[in-house]
Amino acid sequence: MAEVFPAERLRGRFSGINLDELVDWRVVRTWLYWGMFWLLVMPSVGVAISGLFNYPDYLGTNNLGLTFGRLRPVHVNGVIFGAFSALFIGECHYLVPRLCGVRVPWAQLGVPLAWLYNISLAAGLISLPFAQNHGLEAGELPLFAEIPIFIVIAATTAQFLLTIAQRLEAPLYVALWYLIGAFVWTTMNLILGSFILPYTISGINSAAFHGLYIHYIVGLWITPAGYVLIYYFLPVSVRNPLYAHQLSLVGFWSLALFYPFVGIHHYLYSPIADWAETLAIVTSMLLIIPVWTVLVNFFGTVKGRWDGFGKNLPAKFLIMGSLMYLAGCFQGSTEALRSIQQPTHFTDFVISHSHLTVFGTFVVWAMGGLIYVWPRAFKRELWSWTLGNWSFWLITVGITTMGLVLTAGGLQQGFEWMNGTEWLDTVVRMKAYWLVRTLSGITMDIGMSLLVFNLMMTALSRPAEERGPIPAPGAAPIPAGGPAE
Repeated sequence: MAEVFPAERLRGRFSGINLDELVDWRVVRTWLYWGMFWLLVMPSVGVAISGLFNYPDYLGTNNLGLTFGRLRPVHVNGVIFGAFSALFIGECHYLVPRLCGVRVPWAQLGVPLAWLYNISLAAGLISLPFAQNHGLEAGELPLFAEIPIFIVIAATTAQFLLTIAQRLEAPLYVALWYLIGAFVWTTMNLILGSFILPYTISGINSAAFHGLYIHYIVGLWITPAGYVLIYYFLPVSVRNPLYAHQLSLVGFWSLALFYPFVGIHHYLYSPIADWAETLAIVTSMLLIIPVWTVLVNFFGTVKGRWDGFGKNLPAKFLIMGSLMYLAGCFQGSTEALRSIQQPTHFTDFVISHSHLTVFGTFVVWAMGGLIYVWPRAFKRELWSWTLGNWSFWLITVGITTMGLVLTAGGLQQGFEWMNGTEWLDTVVRMKAYWLVRTLSGITMDIGMSLLVFNLMMTALSRPAEERGPIPAPGAAPIPAGGPAE
């Protein structure tokens, strides 16, 4: 892992190479600017619509575009394809050339592709409140947005594959394994979700294939993409080599083998074939293997570095996301069991799981990478470590509270349904949980807003060389008279 050690200690064909000069910073900054924009806007949409649970008329009653059913797809697609994906692709443009020792090809396409992707996504999201919707969760975007998004993902896949094919050293670092999987799998999955499923498959088969599509978005895009980020940024942020390369490969191949079959585990007790449901249950439980192997790897990587952990913002975000991953994946595997799904299906328990994983894990990992890369992109230290720490704790407290109250409320409501309680009576008792959910969402939003403000001020502050020695990106400031990194 090149960044764990000073440049003069690089060996082999990497010797003497300045890895930062291989990075196309224009492309990195463009994607990250867009990622921060989505990070501000899309979670805020989620907070706005969560308020409808307690105050159903506060957005008005005459505009269908402001109803929950129209705005929720904006939030879901905006977080997945906007906040997470834009940050991920931008950070990949930073880490891929550093791991390969060569530049990403077709450099002139990088910035136009970023603009095409994000403008198309914005147009698609704006169209959703106006009823341009395919009706497939995480696949609602209209065709005029899906086509350019697919083109950008396919072109970016080709760019990264060519870069990896030209790498200076034959061994593949684990982050590149997951990157290849994420982009290749998702290019194929977008063909299913954008061009086949909405037009050629109907009835119960549509539900079954949609279960596969949406779980491929989560498990074969967001999950391996998140692994790319933490497998790269955790070792470089704590200045430790990866704990076990073998464990990382066990995690990769078990994810590749088991995840393609789990998509139907939300459709138990449905007309879908019983053997398909059982296969989804079995493979959902087998996902414990990649989850535990990667978590052991992450915590093993930090071994011996916990003493400086409190001052290391990127590492704090990455490890906090790992803890959320442990909790969220425990929920995800157990709720696939028929006995557990009976009281949890159609309740907020499932919503807790999705927020702990998609936001609490993968968006948080993307923010950890962002805090590491952004100061380097401008050759500046982080504008305010204290403000960054406030962001960390506001986001951590917010997502933890949201996960707990949605889990508790979902279990209560589910068991009340099983006991024959009238549905409307259970809704009344959920109001307290929903209010806390909204307040925790506001807390997270404040944390993300402070983080984006901090990073914008970082970009606007004086260059680092004008202010003397600086710490590693995202670390606490060096005391006056302290040594340079």
